[in-house]
Amino acid sequence: GDTMGYSNKKACRVIRRCGRCGKKTAFTSTRRFRVNASGNRLDVWLIYRCERCRHTLKVPIYERVSPRKIPPELYEKFLANDEELAARYGADAPWLKSRNFFVET
Repeated sequence: GDTMGYSNKKACRVIRRCGRCGKKTAFTSTRRFRVNASGNRLDVWLIYRCERCRHTLKVPIYERVSPRKIPPELYEKFLANDEELAARYGADAPWLKSRNFFVET
Protein backbone atom coordinates (compact mmCIF):
# COMPACT_ATOMS: atom_id res chain seq x y z
CA GLY A 1 0.00 0.00 0.00
CA ASP A 2 0.86 3.66 -0.21
CA THR A 3 2.09 4.50 3.27
CA MET A 4 4.40 7.42 2.51
CA GLY A 5 3.13 9.35 5.53
CA TYR A 6 -0.13 10.41 3.91
CA SER A 7 -3.11 11.04 6.06
CA ASN A 8 -5.22 7.91 6.47
CA LYS A 9 -8.27 9.92 5.53
CA LYS A 10 -9.56 9.06 2.10
CA ALA A 11 -9.59 11.74 -0.55
CA CYS A 12 -13.04 13.21 -1.05
CA ARG A 13 -14.72 13.12 -4.41
CA VAL A 14 -16.50 16.30 -5.43
CA ILE A 15 -19.80 15.93 -7.29
CA ARG A 16 -20.74 18.66 -9.73
CA ARG A 17 -21.74 19.33 -13.29
CA CYS A 18 -18.75 19.10 -15.60
CA GLY A 19 -18.24 22.07 -17.89
CA ARG A 20 -16.97 19.86 -20.68
CA CYS A 21 -19.09 16.68 -20.70
CA GLY A 22 -22.14 18.50 -19.32
CA LYS A 23 -23.12 15.79 -16.86
CA LYS A 24 -23.19 15.75 -13.08
CA THR A 25 -20.15 13.68 -12.29
CA ALA A 26 -17.42 12.93 -9.76
CA PHE A 27 -14.17 14.88 -9.68
CA THR A 28 -11.09 13.54 -7.92
CA SER A 29 -8.08 15.43 -6.64
CA THR A 30 -4.97 15.38 -8.82
CA ARG A 31 -2.95 16.13 -5.64
CA ARG A 32 -1.54 19.11 -7.50
CA PHE A 33 -1.76 22.80 -6.81
CA ARG A 34 -1.88 25.67 -9.27
CA VAL A 35 -0.41 28.97 -8.16
CA ASN A 36 -1.17 32.07 -10.21
CA ALA A 37 0.27 35.52 -9.63
CA SER A 38 -1.65 38.49 -10.94
CA GLY A 39 0.02 41.78 -10.16
CA ASN A 40 0.71 41.73 -6.43
CA ARG A 41 -2.03 39.18 -5.71
CA LEU A 42 -1.89 35.39 -5.60
CA ASP A 43 -4.36 32.61 -6.27
CA VAL A 44 -3.76 29.07 -5.06
CA TRP A 45 -6.02 26.21 -6.16
CA LEU A 46 -6.17 22.47 -5.58
CA ILE A 47 -6.80 20.88 -8.98
CA TYR A 48 -9.52 18.27 -9.40
CA ARG A 49 -10.27 16.28 -12.55
CA CYS A 50 -13.52 14.92 -13.99
CA GLU A 51 -13.52 11.12 -13.83
CA ARG A 52 -15.32 10.95 -17.19
CA CYS A 53 -13.47 13.37 -19.47
CA ARG A 54 -10.54 14.60 -17.32
CA HIS A 55 -11.69 18.25 -17.48
CA THR A 56 -10.11 20.17 -14.63
CA LEU A 57 -11.77 21.99 -11.76
CA LYS A 58 -9.99 24.52 -9.56
CA VAL A 59 -10.86 24.41 -5.85
CA PRO A 60 -9.76 27.74 -4.36
CA ILE A 61 -7.46 27.73 -1.34
CA TYR A 62 -6.43 31.38 -1.59
CA GLU A 63 -7.89 33.91 -3.99
CA ARG A 64 -6.50 37.36 -4.71
CA VAL A 65 -4.42 37.50 -1.52
CA SER A 66 -1.23 39.36 -0.82
CA PRO A 67 1.74 36.95 -0.89
CA ARG A 68 2.51 38.15 2.65
CA LYS A 69 -0.75 36.53 3.85
CA ILE A 70 0.56 33.05 3.00
CA PRO A 71 3.20 31.65 5.38
CA PRO A 72 6.44 31.18 3.36
CA GLU A 73 6.80 27.49 4.22
CA LEU A 74 3.21 26.85 3.09
CA TYR A 75 3.76 28.82 -0.11
CA GLU A 76 6.84 26.70 -0.86
CA LYS A 77 4.76 23.55 -0.44
CA PHE A 78 2.14 24.88 -2.88
CA LEU A 79 4.86 25.65 -5.44
CA ALA A 80 6.45 22.21 -4.94
CA ASN A 81 3.09 20.37 -5.28
CA ASP A 82 3.63 18.84 -1.85
CA GLU A 83 1.60 15.62 -2.07
CA GLU A 84 1.03 15.27 1.64
CA LEU A 85 -0.39 18.79 1.85
CA ALA A 86 -2.54 18.19 -1.25
CA ALA A 87 -3.79 14.92 0.25
CA ARG A 88 -4.73 16.73 3.48
CA TYR A 89 -6.73 19.39 1.62
CA GLY A 90 -8.35 16.73 -0.60
CA ALA A 91 -9.50 14.67 2.41
CA ASP A 92 -10.95 17.65 4.29
CA ALA A 93 -14.69 17.41 3.61
CA PRO A 94 -15.64 20.38 5.86
CA TRP A 95 -13.12 22.58 4.03
CA LEU A 96 -14.47 21.53 0.64
CA LYS A 97 -18.06 22.09 1.79
CA SER A 98 -17.12 25.54 3.13
CA ARG A 99 -16.19 26.39 -0.47
CA ASN A 100 -19.62 25.25 -1.70
CA PHE A 101 -18.51 21.96 -3.21
CA PHE A 102 -20.79 18.96 -2.82
CA VAL A 103 -18.73 16.14 -1.33
CA GLU A 104 -19.52 12.47 -1.82
CA THR A 105 -19.52 10.70 1.54
